[in-house]
Amino acid sequence: MTALTSHQLSTTSFDRALLRAASALDAFVAARVQRRAAAVPSAAFDHDASRTRAQALGAIGIMPR
Repeated sequence: MTALTSHQLSTTSFDRALLRAASALDAFVAARVQRRAAAVPSAAFDHDASRTRAQALGAIGIMPR
């Protein structure tokens, strides 16, 4: 990787605003993905618990709802 030490990049206020907006959007998406990833295992656990309960009720002859 090459470092840009000998060149000076000029940025405008518009460039900085775009970078700030992209950074905020990235943070928003990352937080949403983490929140959704945390919710999936609990939903899967609830489904497994419901299925196990339904199978247990079926084993003793009670029809699950």
